[in-house]
Amino acid sequence: MTHRKNTRAVFVNDIQIGGNNQVIIQSMTTTKTHDVAATLTQINQLHKEGCAIVRVAVLGINDANALSEIVAQSPVPIVADIHFNYKFALIAADAGCAKIRINPGNIGIEENTIAVVEKCKEKQIPIRIGINSGSLPKKLVAKYGWTAECMVEALREHIEILEKYDFYDIIYSLKSTDPLMAIEAYTLASKNWDYPAHLGITEAGSLLNGAIKSSFGIGHLLYQGIGSTIRISLSEDPVMEIKVAKRLLNAMGLYENLVEVIACPTCGRLEFGLAKVVQEIEEFVEDLHFPLKIAILGCVVNGPGEAAQADIGIAGGKDGGIIFKKGNCLKLQNKQS
Repeated sequence: MTHRKNTRAVFVNDIQIGGNNQVIIQSMTTTKTHDVAATLTQINQLHKEGCAIVRVAVLGINDANALSEIVAQSPVPIVADIHFNYKFALIAADAGCAKIRINPGNIGIEENTIAVVEKCKEKQIPIRIGINSGSLPKKLVAKYGWTAECMVEALREHIEILEKYDFYDIIYSLKSTDPLMAIEAYTLASKNWDYPAHLGITEAGSLLNGAIKSSFGIGHLLYQGIGSTIRISLSEDPVMEIKVAKRLLNAMGLYENLVEVIACPTCGRLEFGLAKVVQEIEEFVEDLHFPLKIAILGCVVNGPGEAAQADIGIAGGKDGGIIFKKGNCLKLQNKQS
């Protein structure tokens, strides 16, 4: 029984988050949002790679005023990322943004919160509450320390504000740079609320470190049935976030539209240039979006058995090779033939 299926269903335009076992891939642009052309270029790149929802930063009035044009031309729903200034949330909602990321406890007087809630109700826009371990309220840190419990209590404060005004189209995130802390926080929250969770490990780092930390933290939670949408946070071109996210979900049986290339780790039995072959095949299938598993094995000892688990595969040595399809040999090639 997965928690994902038991969460509240929240819609970002026509994309359902929660209430099923689907996991939606998100990312965020790195462009200045008021640079509409550059922002749309990056959004289209992310969409082409397989990103379903894109978030943009709204830091000033020029960013807010650019949202209507971006929304009109974007192939995916746009999320407005807003801190402190509630007026930008109102502009974003009127511009057609599909979700607002704002913490209701950080936007000043109660009237500001009421204005945002009423606008989001009118436009049928969900709100994501984003808790970050690096910016926890000092009063809560003094009481709970820098802990997962502190993160959950910070989330509780924001959720209670929205629920006070009968607003329930909520998605939450509890991002930490420490995967263990994030795992504990999300696990605690999933026991308290049925709102869908947006998973992420914040400030995860470069491609190698970020992919490892994110895959561990997010993967653990997804395996437990927690999390309905994810963002892999990397200090890279955001397109790389989508590549990592797809491969993580594919490894967990949660994403199918991917051609997967598996290859042996190589050893002293290797007798041909496997690394070059793998690179060529990966480049060839990069833009293919359908489920297929290709195996490239470097010897005839384990190769045939391992390739049998793939849709198609090759195993070979210096004197020849074998092509398999669903475990059956299609062709045997050697130097003498």
